[in-house]
Amino acid sequence: MQLTTWLQLVLGRPFRRAGHRTALVAAGLPLHLAVVPLWLWLLGTMAALVPAVTPLPVLLTLVALPVLLTLVVTPLLTVGQRRRYRALVGKDLPRPAVPGPGRNWKSAVRRLTGRALWRQVCYHAVAGPLLAVLDLAVLAVWAVALVAASIYVWIWALPPQWRVTDLGYTTQAAYITAGGLALLFLGPRLTGALVRLETRAAEVLLGPSRTEKLTRRVADLAESRAGVLDAVDAERRRIERDLHDGVQQRLVSLAVNLGLARSTLGDLPADARKVIDEAHREAKEAIAELNNLVRGLHPAVLEDRGLDAALSGVAARLPIPVRVAVDLPQRPSPTVEAVAYFVVSEALTNVVKHAQATRADVTVDRIGETLLVVVADDGAGGADLAAAGGGTGLAGLAKRVASVDGTFSCRSPAGGPTVITVELPCAP
Repeated sequence: MQLTTWLQLVLGRPFRRAGHRTALVAAGLPLHLAVVPLWLWLLGTMAALVPAVTPLPVLLTLVALPVLLTLVVTPLLTVGQRRRYRALVGKDLPRPAVPGPGRNWKSAVRRLTGRALWRQVCYHAVAGPLLAVLDLAVLAVWAVALVAASIYVWIWALPPQWRVTDLGYTTQAAYITAGGLALLFLGPRLTGALVRLETRAAEVLLGPSRTEKLTRRVADLAESRAGVLDAVDAERRRIERDLHDGVQQRLVSLAVNLGLARSTLGDLPADARKVIDEAHREAKEAIAELNNLVRGLHPAVLEDRGLDAALSGVAARLPIPVRVAVDLPQRPSPTVEAVAYFVVSEALTNVVKHAQATRADVTVDRIGETLLVVVADDGAGGADLAAAGGGTGLAGLAKRVASVDGTFSCRSPAGGPTVITVELPCAP
C-alpha cells in the first residue's frame, strides 16, 4: 500500500495539473500571435513606402491603419485572455481602473491616453509574440516526448520487412523511449514555469498598475475603517440607550422608594432612618454619575436635536460663559457629528481645568464638504500638542479627529489666547 502511494505521489503529482496548464498554453498561442500580422503589415508598409516619394497624408494613413486596428482588437484580445485563464485554470485576472463613463470625445481621449490601454497593447504586441515562442517550444517538447515515449508503437506500425532487416532498432528505440520518458517528466515543470511567467506578465500588463493597486487598497481600508467607526458609534448609542432606559430607571425608582420610605415611615428608629437617608443620598449620587456617564458615551440630545442643542447644553453646564454659534444647513453623518461634539466637549473641559479663562467661543460651520469647528478662549495659553500624553488631552482629540480623516491644529502662545481648529470631512 505504501509503495502504491509513493508511486502515485512520484508519478501522478507532476501530471495532476499538467493537462489544464498545457491547454492554457495551447489556447494562448493564437491569442499571442493575433497582433503579429498587423505589425508585419506595418513594418512592410513602412519599408515599401519610406524609400519612395509618397505624399505625407497617404503615408500617415497607411502607417496609422495597422496601429488603429491594433487599438481596436486589443480590448477583444484582453477579454479572450481573461476568459482563457478563468476557463482553464480558474483564475480571475484583476481588472485595471476604468475611465469615467461616457461616449463623448473626452471619454474616448481618456481611454486612448490611459496607461491601461497602452499596457495592454504592450502585452499583445511585444510580450505576446515572445510568449508565443515559448508556447511553441513547450508544445514541441510535449509532442517530441509523446512520440519518443511511444516509439515502439510507431515501430510496430511499420512493415514487418523493415523490422526483420534492421534488427538494431530495438537498442535505438530503447534510448529514444528513455529520452521520451525523461521529457515527459520534464514537460510538466516546463509548462508550470511558463504558466507562472505568463500569469505574471498578464497580471502586470493586463491588470491594474502598482499605483492603482495601492489606491484601491487605500480606498478599501478607508471604507472598512469607516464601517468600524460607524459600528462603534452605533454600539455607543446602544449602550447609552440601555443605560438610560434600564439601569438609570431602576436607580430612579430606588431613589423614589427610599424617599417615600423616609417620608412615610415616621416611627423608625434613628439608626434605621440614618441608614435610609444615606441610601437615598447615595442613590441620587449614583443617578448623577450615571447621567454624566451616559452623556459622555453619547448624549441623547445630540441624536435627537443635533449639534446646536447638544453643544448649548455643554456650554450651559460650564462655570464660565461660552458663546456657541452653529451654522449647519444640514446635519453631517452621525460619526462626524459625534466626533465634533466630543472634540468641543473635551476642549471646553480643558479650558475650565487648565486655561484660567474667563470666557470661550465655539463656532461650528460647514464650508463646502468640510465641517469647520473652532474653539477659542482668553486663557493663559501655553497648550502644547506635542507634550500632551498619548491618547489623552489634546493628543487624544487629535487622534479622534484623525480617525475620520480630519485635521487638528492648536495655536496657543504663552499668554493666550488658545485657538483649536478642527476640519472634518462630511462629504456624502
